[in-house]
Amino acid sequence: MGKSQKKRLMRRHNPMRVPDSHLPKGLESAAESSAKKEAIPPIMQKMESPDSSERKWACVAASNLIQNDPSTRRLLQGKNVVGSLITRLSDSEEEVWIEAAGALRNLCIDGGYDICAEMYNKNILAPLKAFVPKISSALSQFIDSPKSLPENARRVVCEFAENVITIFWCLSETSIKALNAINAMDLIPFLMSFLRARDQLPTATVTAAAQSLYVLTDDNWPAIDAVRSDVAYTSCLLDIVRMNEQNNEAFDDRFVTLYVLCCGILGNISPLPPPSTASYLDVSKDLIFPRLQPVISSISLDAAVQQVRELVARQANEPPEIDKLSLKHVPKSDHKSPTELELEKVENRLRTVQLALEILTGAYATLPDPVMGVEPDEDDGEVVKDDDGDMADVTMDDTMDLDHSSRPVTDNLHASLSLPSLVRPLLALIQPTALSFPPPSAPSCHPPTTSALSAIHVSAFECLNNVFLSLAAHPHSGLYVDDSTGQTIWSEIWTSLSKIGVDIATGQEQKRAIWEVAVGVLWGVGKIWKGKLVPTEEHVRILMSICDASTDSQIQVKCIGALECLAQHPNSIDANRVISSYLLDMLPTSTSPSPRSIEPLIQAVSALIDIYSDERLPYDVNFREGRFEERLAQGVEGIRKAVRAINRKTETDLRLRGEEVRDNLTAFIKYRKELRF
Repeated sequence: MGKSQKKRLMRRHNPMRVPDSHLPKGLESAAESSAKKEAIPPIMQKMESPDSSERKWACVAASNLIQNDPSTRRLLQGKNVVGSLITRLSDSEEEVWIEAAGALRNLCIDGGYDICAEMYNKNILAPLKAFVPKISSALSQFIDSPKSLPENARRVVCEFAENVITIFWCLSETSIKALNAINAMDLIPFLMSFLRARDQLPTATVTAAAQSLYVLTDDNWPAIDAVRSDVAYTSCLLDIVRMNEQNNEAFDDRFVTLYVLCCGILGNISPLPPPSTASYLDVSKDLIFPRLQPVISSISLDAAVQQVRELVARQANEPPEIDKLSLKHVPKSDHKSPTELELEKVENRLRTVQLALEILTGAYATLPDPVMGVEPDEDDGEVVKDDDGDMADVTMDDTMDLDHSSRPVTDNLHASLSLPSLVRPLLALIQPTALSFPPPSAPSCHPPTTSALSAIHVSAFECLNNVFLSLAAHPHSGLYVDDSTGQTIWSEIWTSLSKIGVDIATGQEQKRAIWEVAVGVLWGVGKIWKGKLVPTEEHVRILMSICDASTDSQIQVKCIGALECLAQHPNSIDANRVISSYLLDMLPTSTSPSPRSIEPLIQAVSALIDIYSDERLPYDVNFREGRFEERLAQGVEGIRKAVRAINRKTETDLRLRGEEVRDNLTAFIKYRKELRF
């Protein structure tokens, strides 16, 4: 069973804010559902106007038009709005290219891969690269003498820089080609300059630079080496993470996001290089776990949803921003009403929690193995609990007031990563809300909130997967004895999954993503409390249906693993018979090969051996009465052929695993025959 690793290059840290997957393909369906299609022709016409004020108006209008509106965004794409805006980046008027960058930034964030790929293919990096020295020069002047700079220069440093940096961030996740091109630009000193000047710049601009650094340093060695090569960079990141030690004031949500991002960057580049005074730090245990656990405990998803619903109802009575636009009164491209700003604030809080979950998941995936056989002290793992053993109530602002830097950290995994303290908030974050998914084949009432919520659920399940995998791989005797804890966790996971449901409509693809991760969590919990979890007919049926419906061999393996654990509840004889018969049907016979691919087949054989390894258990009656020994014997030759077909050079681990299971099966059949029941 493999851990959910940190995201790789092709997984967006920031999922598409405003998906259009609920719409049928093509422009016709977008035209039918867009209420703003009549506004598109004049915008595209004015984009090419000889009058700079009209070009500026067109850029601003395009930016406002796409706001939370996937139908109109698709129609604009069909009119080559991306190409037109990229052309405007080279406009002779500064105000025009500033607004064009803002519109392109919003398209990147809202639209995702397809739009980012289109931008890269249309050579957006050429004008962006030319902007970097201009922004750096303006930043230097701003730092040296901020009062001497005119308003437009300050705007270049702040708003325009934020937009350009955000585009770099999104493009770096688009493709290997785009990432390599950005690596060649050597942006690390440019981005770090914003973090080092954080006291003189808006937090939003600094956060954009940190977000780009976080993405670039994720399994991308050119960027990692660039950050690690300068001790001033690592010192700057550590200063931000430890800033709460020098400042007792409450921090706003934007600083919390910056703080979390810097934890993530430090995790990406760890271990910290000498001669840094912090090179002794274990970044995961000393920084990430103690500082990010309070962040994921700091939010109520239901309360956030209630707030969003109230704001959306208020917004419905306000005129759209597009109706306020005129050539004489052109707002900035980031102009938002008070209601929109409140909605954005809620979304940012949700995104920060999702980001913290992602970093925690990555940290669990790279933890070193704990020392086997070492039991934790009775007092270990209690530092973040109140007198009742529960997580203390924490708010976003309280997060920054927790000083863990001086606390001793034990070398034992289960002491430093206490099950009750970490799992509790994760179980809360997997519970879906009324806005976690859009209605069937329709958009959400507020797509960015729905996108953030579903991303939180996926990330929380991924983190749980790694938590339980770590615990299952290195058994902790106290967990096995505590049956009630296992049953409670199992029930809460299924409560979440029952609310999500197995019916997945167009536009609800995140439900499928959750199930694909959740079956791994169920397997992990089942391994820890094997034989203690009572199977239900519904749970067994759902796991079988997911296994049958999936074409991904890894999903099938996880489902088989979870079913194996359920089959080992001693007194659930009927469930054991159903599961074992299902697994036996995956085996080859003397006349036909297995209906499954090699990895699920190997897992099924291994599961059957494990289930019936103890003939004294009550459910072993199924093995004898069903003559399973004969059925296994019929499949031996087919299994040998399947294992021999595995390429030893390209799939070495799988070949070794197959050979091990093949040999175990032969020995198991011999053992059962010798019992002479």
